[in-house]
Amino acid sequence: MAPNPTSWVSAPDRTFARAWSPDGTVIRFSVGDYSITQSSLWQLSINGTNLHPLFPAWHAPPDECCGKWTPDGKYFVFQSRGNIWALAEKGNWFEKADPQPLQLTSGPMTFSSPLPSKDGKKLFVVGALARGELTRYDAKSSQFVPFLSGLSAESVSFSKDGQWVAYVTFPEGTLWTSKLDGSQRVQLSYPPLYAMQPWWSPDGKQIVFFDFSPGHKSKLYTVSIDGGAPSEMMPEDPQGQLDPSWSPDGTRIVFGGASSDPNSTIQILDIKAHQISALPGSKGLYSPRWSPDGRYVVAMPPNIHILTLFDFETHRWEEISKVTADFPNWSRTGKYLYYLHEGDQPSVMRVRIRDRKLERVADLKNFRQAGYFGYWLGMTPDDSPLLLRDTGTQEIYALDWQAP
Repeated sequence: MAPNPTSWVSAPDRTFARAWSPDGTVIRFSVGDYSITQSSLWQLSINGTNLHPLFPAWHAPPDECCGKWTPDGKYFVFQSRGNIWALAEKGNWFEKADPQPLQLTSGPMTFSSPLPSKDGKKLFVVGALARGELTRYDAKSSQFVPFLSGLSAESVSFSKDGQWVAYVTFPEGTLWTSKLDGSQRVQLSYPPLYAMQPWWSPDGKQIVFFDFSPGHKSKLYTVSIDGGAPSEMMPEDPQGQLDPSWSPDGTRIVFGGASSDPNSTIQILDIKAHQISALPGSKGLYSPRWSPDGRYVVAMPPNIHILTLFDFETHRWEEISKVTADFPNWSRTGKYLYYLHEGDQPSVMRVRIRDRKLERVADLKNFRQAGYFGYWLGMTPDDSPLLLRDTGTQEIYALDWQAP
């Protein structure tokens, strides 16, 4: 019996998309890492020997996945960085080759899931164009209506006076600010940064956000609303830094680590002293949000995704919602916490802080969500939920396959 290839892969990696060679001598499979969103292709002989990455130094970080052989075994097709590639096989299965993949697709769409036809003359792929429409939930009509002209953006936040908006374009990941009418647009970030969760400083002069570029540890940045290069806040800190939000007085920033890191803690950066401290009892928690009155920080444990609240007066954590939650948002006054509830009854929910009463705000059963993680929730200055409606396309394409 052949050994299980997962025994050579350490957590949090997982193996998937396994493919047998046509002659049955080797297996190729994808290895993914939850914490930094990357994958690589590996090969293993059927007798359990010669385990090695297929492209050890091709991309840094690796970004290859989901390969298939052509029926004659002469080519191995796979996806990488939004396109389809082909690897011409050389020598026999047990020899190490110097592979030079050939790019087969290009264009504005992303291509994935290559599948050669049985006669070897065509290659079937999934072509997708990611796009969304920013919408606001109108409580009077119980409908979602376009917001900011329905631009394709998420991670939307507003200045304290409600006159300015910051947003991240989807799927490009670029940070912009503008007036609410769309005028006076200023681009604040550029590739390769992928901006996430911009948060206005209380004085309205700068924005904090984190970079979520695949394959790299997330870091916090600040940038002036007038533009200029974003500045990394804690370059000496080797840990991942995610989900920043400012304290109401503007002197501190709370942030967390990755949801996949069991040792993640909720940390507070004192901006003036440049000192970091951890909230007591926060090990394993992530995605913090500071309340508008400064009394609370809400966060979530991984896997079960329930809301937990830290009270700075009692210095204790308390669970305030037993249902699964994502993307918590404080109401403008701090009276409510809004969040996304997925599962069999997808909806926008809120919990009243005073007595922990739960309420369903909007039904999302027939609403196709979009965003970097497939969904996202924000709030307008008048406490109307914001969501990104999926307007992208996804089709199956047949490519003519003319290989030598």
